[in-house]
Amino acid sequence: MDVLRPTLIRIGGRVYRKNLIQEQAYQHEEEEDDFSAVGPGDCTDEPCDAFVVEETEKGFQCRVEVPSPLYKYIIGKKGETKKKLETETRTSISIPKPGVEGEIVITGQHRSGVISARTRIDVLLDSFRKKQPFTHFLSFALNQPTIQEKFLQFKEEVLEKCSKDHGVNSSLFQNPAKLHLTLGTLVLLNEQEIQKACDLLQRCKEDFVNQIAGGKPLTVVVAGVEYMNDDPAMMDVLYAKVHMKDGSDRLQVIADQLVERFVASGLMLREWDRVKLHATVMNTVFRKDPSAEERNNTMTGKSSFKERESFNGRNILKLFENFYFGEVQLDSVHLSQRFSSDASGYYATSGQLTFS
Repeated sequence: MDVLRPTLIRIGGRVYRKNLIQEQAYQHEEEEDDFSAVGPGDCTDEPCDAFVVEETEKGFQCRVEVPSPLYKYIIGKKGETKKKLETETRTSISIPKPGVEGEIVITGQHRSGVISARTRIDVLLDSFRKKQPFTHFLSFALNQPTIQEKFLQFKEEVLEKCSKDHGVNSSLFQNPAKLHLTLGTLVLLNEQEIQKACDLLQRCKEDFVNQIAGGKPLTVVVAGVEYMNDDPAMMDVLYAKVHMKDGSDRLQVIADQLVERFVASGLMLREWDRVKLHATVMNTVFRKDPSAEERNNTMTGKSSFKERESFNGRNILKLFENFYFGEVQLDSVHLSQRFSSDASGYYATSGQLTFS
């Protein structure tokens, strides 16, 4: 890493500089990551308003809301990470018992030490949260009966006309009850985070969705197929395309603004500059796991791609380029749970935003 151009990490409106520290070990040198705040949000030497530090009789304290699955990353192997944080910042860090939801409490005699510990914990949590598999996603359901019927027709005709093409068989196809558009993925690790996402959905409805949708469902046409990798003879995913029947961009605008709000809240990571509105109809991950659901960014989880058997989609593209799946009335955005099903066969919903 270039010492003069250190990596910058942005968390919650603050910017941190990632420094490289060389520490002398007994038998060898080891490199460790350290993080310090930079710019106007510098919390190392001066008071910072980014979070609340309370003054107590014995000094100062700061509380951090952390989902219990992330406690282990603050504790570290045999408690080493926690001990190092406490030693270097001269603080005491209290963590709830495993599996018990609560707050991490940082206490210390010096305000700067408490702020430094909080800053480091924020960076650690942000780093490890990004490595967690996503638990929920925002979706538009496309599983209405007419769409399902046309999808099954598509599947039947593809198998009839293209089954001799390399890798093409029935295991590739989406479950028709789970046809959907994915707007973005989320890592929600406890009930409080799920509720925060639900609340944000409702605020989005009031702030802009009602005005754009006009309180009515959006009529969307599902027609045509496309792929996203370079070689149609080596496909992993085939998508159905969607567009507004009236030719407007209202669906795209709603999708982009929803993702913008969720990214700004810290609940979602940005994967594209704009939401790519598409519905997966064939996917090689379904071969081994019919319930699989991927991030919008199909390169996430590179290891799983090595195990995939791609399929030759040249003939499918040629024969079904303009296949008509039908029209659908979209009247809600779902906060869908990964690896789940409701009574209809669609993903179980933790919350939703309705247009009417």
